[in-house]
Amino acid sequence: MSDAPQAFHVSRYELERFMLAVLARAGADASSAEALTRALVTASRMGTDSHGLRLLPHYIRALQGGRIAGAPAMHFERRLPATGYLDAGDGFGHLAGYTAMEHAADMADEVGMGAVAVGRSSHFGAAGCYALAAAERGLIGLAVCNSDPFVLLHQGSRPFHGTNPIAFAAPVEGENPFLLDMATSSIPWNRVQQYGAIGRELPDQVAADSTGEVTRIPKEVAALLPLGGSDFGFKGAGLGSMVEVLSSTLSGMLNGFRLLPMGGPDMKTPRGASHFCLALRPDAFAPGDPFPECMRRYLEDLRAQPGRDGAQVMAPGDREWDCRARRDAEGIPLDSANQRAYAELAETLNVPALQPLA
Repeated sequence: MSDAPQAFHVSRYELERFMLAVLARAGADASSAEALTRALVTASRMGTDSHGLRLLPHYIRALQGGRIAGAPAMHFERRLPATGYLDAGDGFGHLAGYTAMEHAADMADEVGMGAVAVGRSSHFGAAGCYALAAAERGLIGLAVCNSDPFVLLHQGSRPFHGTNPIAFAAPVEGENPFLLDMATSSIPWNRVQQYGAIGRELPDQVAADSTGEVTRIPKEVAALLPLGGSDFGFKGAGLGSMVEVLSSTLSGMLNGFRLLPMGGPDMKTPRGASHFCLALRPDAFAPGDPFPECMRRYLEDLRAQPGRDGAQVMAPGDREWDCRARRDAEGIPLDSANQRAYAELAETLNVPALQPLA
């Protein structure tokens, strides 16, 4: 196989076509393939390639190895009017995340709020996808997930928490939703792998080597620092603990410290990851439904604040929506490492290769 060109761009529709075809060939049912494709393309359209298109080869390995069930027998139990539990059947976390948020949103439509704990799941990519699914229904959404240990505790010597992301989204009348999607580590682990693949140094105060010392070299990284770095990492470590309580502890699953590593080498044994999804109906709270107007005024005030050195002040999500508009117009870029990985998938699974935009 010849070396791929240095850079090319693909349309979201071509990326969707390729992902659906590859996943079907690898043994995923239609619901799983559609959920995974929706999540990966959503993330890459908004510029989060570390949790978007880059992960497809990993998910194919996990699916073919037996770690992830391609046709999971998911089961939802509504426990109380606003609570439920989703057994994800060791399927794709993306299908679990969207399914759980859909159940939470249905309960919120009915009784004002809904919360779903998810067990027996797997890595679900960008948490923002599921919070965004609630906002697209006019609801406030929150999604969190645990993962295997990548992150030092504050002043700790070895990884304990996962990157344990927090995602929050809220509807905004006439605009794209407010969207916060963040790891409780300084950066996500996938960013280390992404930078390593393209030979780029990491920022300072985000990662550590095997001795706990800060490093910027991806190949030396043995752990991530919690949000706040060496001096203020107690903040990120505390948020990581909160996510662990809402995900693994609430669902009765293993905490992240005891999960099998996402990267293997065991690609046969299900990992039992867990998530938590919450949906709130804004008009179920204050009389007269002031939320839409208050949200509008809040964002107007925020964006009107003066920036430092001519910088533009942006609300959570603004950068992502700008990136999505640009990538929808110009295409989604694939770096050389991803081009090679996608070419290999096309060859090994006998799927028509990804076609770049002219």
